[in-house]
Amino acid sequence: MHFSLIDKVTYVESGVRIRATKAVSIAEEYLRDHFPLFPVMPGVLMLEAMYEASAWLVRYSEDFQHSGVLLAEARNVKYADFVQPGRLLEVSAEIIKQDDRTTTLKASGEVAGQVAVTGRLILERFQVSQRWKTDDVVDVVVRAKLRRQFQILFRPSSSKAEVATPPTT
Repeated sequence: MHFSLIDKVTYVESGVRIRATKAVSIAEEYLRDHFPLFPVMPGVLMLEAMYEASAWLVRYSEDFQHSGVLLAEARNVKYADFVQPGRLLEVSAEIIKQDDRTTTLKASGEVAGQVAVTGRLILERFQVSQRWKTDDVVDVVVRAKLRRQFQILFRPSSSKAEVATPPTT
């Protein structure tokens, strides 16, 4: 299943940090079952939102060099609060370290200034064509699609304080 939980990227500093939001709507399909009398965003989807924001930071920081950025590990994930319909989950992630294959980030999600979830995420970067032995054109198509999607999610203002430009390659 493919998720797109992040609604908007509000800030990005290439190679450093990102902030993004997820508005939880009463229309979310999963709320019918989780839980009918006390609807809340499942913890695993809170984690997914942190991963998605982190992946956008990695892609943006590398000028969309890799077609694949997947969650390899989630460590020390702690849930502190619920995210109910009508609330905004504000997600932030910061790069801690990076090597040639993985990026480690510190991520968190807050609701109205209160911590709802925290954790350390390890994301693996790769080319889809190499991982699954496909034609290189797959990487080109995937990267182009991700660039377009990011342009929809992130509409920076002209203020340099709100966005750092990605490195040119």
